[in-house]
Amino acid sequence: MQTPRDWLTPEALLMLQTIDRKGSFAAAARALNLVPSALTYRVRQLEDALDVLLFDRSARQARPTAAGQELLREASRLLADMDAVANRVRRVATGWEGTLTVAVDSVVSRSVLMDMCSDFLALGATTRLRLRYETLSGTLAALTSGQADLALGMVLEPGLGSEIRHALLGEVPFVFVVSTRHALAQAPEPLSDATLQQHRAVAVADSVSRGGGLTIGLQGGQDVFTVPDMQSKLEAQLRGLGVGFLPESLARPYINSGQLIAKKVHSPRTSIGHYAWRESKTAPVGQALRWWLTQLENSHTREALLRPVHRV
Repeated sequence: MQTPRDWLTPEALLMLQTIDRKGSFAAAARALNLVPSALTYRVRQLEDALDVLLFDRSARQARPTAAGQELLREASRLLADMDAVANRVRRVATGWEGTLTVAVDSVVSRSVLMDMCSDFLALGATTRLRLRYETLSGTLAALTSGQADLALGMVLEPGLGSEIRHALLGEVPFVFVVSTRHALAQAPEPLSDATLQQHRAVAVADSVSRGGGLTIGLQGGQDVFTVPDMQSKLEAQLRGLGVGFLPESLARPYINSGQLIAKKVHSPRTSIGHYAWRESKTAPVGQALRWWLTQLENSHTREALLRPVHRV
């Protein structure tokens, strides 16, 4: 007798993800090279096995029900776990990981990171390289949850397990900047916390999926415009949509061009970035991760990741 376990195969989970991503059974069927009736039949078989309704078919779009949403959340985790197992098996067999995922905090220079990726890919290794951009505690969470093999620019948090190794990446200087069109552009310095509280701040959302995450550089009761990444924060502040701290290396070209004005504040901000990876006797470092760790041992590389030199 078949059980729900027999139906919850990787293929079935990928099928559900495709339906959710495409928004309809017809579009998902095309993506999976199936006729719509065959796809509908497979979904109904899965629903019968689980005794739940996974998609609301009352509208033209296929919307997951509450049960469907829960299964989709678990599907992402299960498929990631399967990839991680395959990755470990390959590493044991060859020394090279099947995939290396690097979680990168928004304070890290993407141009310098891409230079490193170019050098890695030039090795011709069989390891597939994957990047994921995170912010604040989300960078470390990607590593500790097993979704990443290396975390760059992370905020160090207490209580890390013994299998998590970490090292200093460097100091990230921040500068408080406002647009030339903003009301604070001509305000006397240093700006007090009380003054800043009266103006909207632009903040980057913590990318951690669970918990409250970290909040840095905001005043209590201050109006906040939240954006997904540091580049969006820069764009918002250039347009005068709010004020706040930016990494000095990111803001410097716009300060030099006169688009942003650096203002002195009573409470300046400096961040310390780290990089971290997982290593233990049962899970030694693979060749691909070893290459990245070797590059990060170079002080010039670490400095460039946090303080890139802007080409004129």
